[in-house]
Formats: sequence, C-alpha cells, structure tokens
Amino acid sequence: MKVVETENLTRIYGSGDAQVTALDHGTLHVDSGEFVAVMGPSGCGKSTLLHLIGGLDRPTEGTVKIDGQDLSALNDDDLTDLRRQKIGFIFQFFNLIPTLNAQDNTALPLVLGGMQPSEAQPKAAEWLEKLEVADRSTHRPEELSGGQRQRVAIARALVTEPSLILADEPTGNLDSSSAEDFATLLRETVDRWGRSILLVTHDPRISSYADRILHMKDGQIVEEQVNSKNGKGVAVAEGQHA
Repeated sequence: MKVVETENLTRIYGSGDAQVTALDHGTLHVDSGEFVAVMGPSGCGKSTLLHLIGGLDRPTEGTVKIDGQDLSALNDDDLTDLRRQKIGFIFQFFNLIPTLNAQDNTALPLVLGGMQPSEAQPKAAEWLEKLEVADRSTHRPEELSGGQRQRVAIARALVTEPSLILADEPTGNLDSSSAEDFATLLRETVDRWGRSILLVTHDPRISSYADRILHMKDGQIVEEQVNSKNGKGVAVAEGQHA
C-alpha cells in the first residue's frame, strides 16, 4: 500500500524575471512501512518537496496523495485535520516547547486535535515509555540531554499514530554519534512500529539507514538507489535513474 504518492509535483515561486522553479515535476511514492531518504545540495528542492507532501504548502501543479487522499481536494480545515491524523513531523531543532515538560510536549498534538488532556496524557506516557524516556517525563527540554530530546521528538511525532513521519534535516545540528543514534531510532520506528518515513538529509551516513534514497538536483529527482540491509545500517546498491 502506498502511503505517499506524488505525480508531476511542481512548485514555482515568484513571476516574470523573479520566477524560481523550486520543484520540477517530482513523481515518487512511499510504501507502507518504508523508510525513504531524500538527498541533494542546498536549494535543490528537498524541503519544498517535504512541505508539499506535508500539506504545509500548495503545489503550482501536480498532486499529492496521503493514504489515497488527494490533498488538492481538501479545504484548509480538512487539510489541517489530515495532517494531525496522518502525519507526524520531526524538525531539525525538534521544536519542543521550552515551558512544557516532556510528557506535555508529547501530548500536545493530541490536545491540539481536540482530545481531552485526561485522554492525551496516558497516550503520551505510553510513547515515552516505548522510547525509553518515561523517567524524564516531568522534565523540561532544557533539563534533557540531546539524545533524550530526540526521543521526546519522536514520541511526539508518533503519539497520534500517523501513517507517515516527515523528518526535515533532523540530524543537521547533531554530532556524528548523536546523529547515528537518531537514525537508529528512525529505523526502529519503521521496523518495530511499521511507520513510513520520508527523511530529508544531507548526510550519507544517515541516509544509509533508509530502504531507498532519492537524489535531487535543480528541483528534480534525478536518481534512485535501492538499499540492501547490511550490518547496523543499509549498504547502498547500484543507483538507477528515475
């Protein structure tokens, strides 16, 4: 089953001489329980692709489907509901609310979606337990280590039981050891809990944990590599042009 399908996805900003094509007819899919990484130089369209798939921006042309639902057919309220129900987001700096403790941060997507705190809190506690940070549930982000903040960010992304996790350069500000620990957690999210992940990264060590790697250049997907598992990560097989 395809959790994500895009067809001829295009995003153009500006007009006339100032017109910029950030994404040029991107067609891809992510299957259920698949980990896909997107790589490419700065400005190649990686983040634009992620924002369009996440419904954070609207395409100039083309379609995005999440679990078969065409995002272009949704009004803003319905799109917000779909994001809350189907998609979990992990950002580069994790975006944990500094005034909330770990459990409240994790529960936040549920509360914003209309769930009563009395229901949201046990679900948040459950995911913190699964991510092995339940003992830090009453601590604020400043009181957590970098690795603990990573785990809280993943718990928050998973608490709504989404089909898809979108991760935008989540290891960009981490040292090598922390980045690989985080990639291991993402791999576990796929293997243990069956979620699909679409990850934007510039780091080949992190992309090596994915099942497939899509390479982008000048707004286009120019190459796809299929990986085979080998050791702790995944060894890259010969690439194929998309």
